[in-house]
Amino acid sequence: MQIVRAAQRRTITTPNATMITLASPTLGGAGSSLWLVEMPPDIRGPEHSFAGEVLWSITAGSARVLVDGVEYPLEAGDTVVVPSGQLRQFTAGATGFSGVVTVRDGEVTRGDGESAGVPPWVA
Repeated sequence: MQIVRAAQRRTITTPNATMITLASPTLGGAGSSLWLVEMPPDIRGPEHSFAGEVLWSITAGSARVLVDGVEYPLEAGDTVVVPSGQLRQFTAGATGFSGVVTVRDGEVTRGDGESAGVPPWVA
């Protein structure tokens, strides 16, 4: 058993969002990664996929997720299950959004098909 203390969390800010790692293979020795995401209003994240299934649960605000050319609205309380290898892109609503995300295999592929490796908040 491992306990990851609040002071041990990793915070990574990108041009699109802030991710706070709660547990991962390198933070607590977890087999899956678990992180919080906070995206400011009207920001569009990059199109990409994960090698593993990703679960997103929106905890505050609203967003849209683009999958296979179809955009789906999301609001607090909604959970999205994105299959392994599925390209997706999140856009924050007018008030931004917060959520919790988990994935077991964190290898990322960009929308152009190039490998982006494992993001630091997932590692």
